[in-house]
Amino acid sequence: MKKDNNRNYNKSYNITTFGCQMNERDSETLAGMLEELGYVENANRKEADVAIINTCSVRENADKRFFGTLGQLKRAKEERPETVIAVCGCMMQQQHIIDTLKAKYPWVDLVFGTHNIHKFPELLTNILNERNKIIDIWDEGGDIIEGLPAKRMHPFKAYVNIMYGCNNFCTYCIVPYTRGRERSRHPEDIVREVKTLAESGVKEITLLGQNVNSYGNIREFPQDFTDLIYMLSDIDGIQRIRFMTSHPKDMSDKLIQAFKECDKLCNNIHLPVQSGSTRILARMNRKYTKEDYLLLIKKLRAAVPEIAITTDIITGFPGETEEDFNETMDLIEKVRFDSAFTFLYSIRKGTPAEKYTEQVPEEVKHERFNRLVNRLNDISQEINKSYEGRTVMVLVEGKSKTNPRMITGRTETGKLVNFKGPLEIAGQIVPVKITESKTFSLNGEIIDENYR
Repeated sequence: MKKDNNRNYNKSYNITTFGCQMNERDSETLAGMLEELGYVENANRKEADVAIINTCSVRENADKRFFGTLGQLKRAKEERPETVIAVCGCMMQQQHIIDTLKAKYPWVDLVFGTHNIHKFPELLTNILNERNKIIDIWDEGGDIIEGLPAKRMHPFKAYVNIMYGCNNFCTYCIVPYTRGRERSRHPEDIVREVKTLAESGVKEITLLGQNVNSYGNIREFPQDFTDLIYMLSDIDGIQRIRFMTSHPKDMSDKLIQAFKECDKLCNNIHLPVQSGSTRILARMNRKYTKEDYLLLIKKLRAAVPEIAITTDIITGFPGETEEDFNETMDLIEKVRFDSAFTFLYSIRKGTPAEKYTEQVPEEVKHERFNRLVNRLNDISQEINKSYEGRTVMVLVEGKSKTNPRMITGRTETGKLVNFKGPLEIAGQIVPVKITESKTFSLNGEIIDENYR
């Protein structure tokens, strides 16, 4: 067989991903492109021929981790000058980051952003042929490019982008500036992708967008987000549908009803509240009040009493008083979240909140953060305790990360369950009786001997 000179035989790649599920999905696309070019994955980024860091700009901690990781690659570049080091993602959409890379990180070969991932093979080829550094950042995304390759992380569950960008402009958030304005994929393209996934053995899909509830608001087609869920639920082979992330201001009664009526839509919703203070919510430009949010929770639980609700909460937003923080503590008591992602407010350059003068002292932020997390963890443990003795259906994901003698998976409500069983049943949905509850997970045993 004649060798294809355009393929990179015996060449390897490594992708380090920071950030959200959208970034993880982008990395799957980058991996798919590289494997089409003949590269194979290498777990050691210092030994890879192409090392990519896919960045997140939402939190200050992600910035620090990125620059720390990038610094580790300096020696790899010195020892193997032919190594291609590329950086991409949300951080690259900010000019001050580009300026820093130019000034302090000369070993970086390729910089590209969130809007031109589809150009990556062309950019990489130019680097390899000409050995000149390339910075290629687009200010806005053009048409959505369909049909890009992907190397999926799991054979039985998959992320599916349904839209890109955000129009909300929360005052603390850089995402609208890094991901651009909202653009929705055509429903027929999404259905086509999910059908292909189902045919390959995928049983669970998670629909992704910065604000999935506003899917199709700016569109040339009549379907909204709830319509899309029903369309996807008709696809044979798909057994579970999840989505994230939702914005409370766009949560419709129609979508809430879908939780009750659509069997494949998991009884689990991530609904970021950010604060329990209506005053702070207004400063954040969230466009709902504490009372609005609590009403949504009431409607969700009226439709599906057993629904699991998770959230995001920021402590120490500029101007947050002790009274404002107590409103947040009151809200978590009323809602009783199954779990929450909690964040200390950090200034994001280029956002309106950067210029707010009432910055909360760091020690106050940390003290409030600790109080919040401690109570959230107590509530999580109390909710998990209620699972003891119950039998739940678990999609087996593989070997447990905490105990190699056990396998792990998730319930419909998103609970992580560890139990003994053969690794060969990964990808199957099996009945598990919960025997022990912990703060962040559950232990159990398979009750069907066919799966033991």
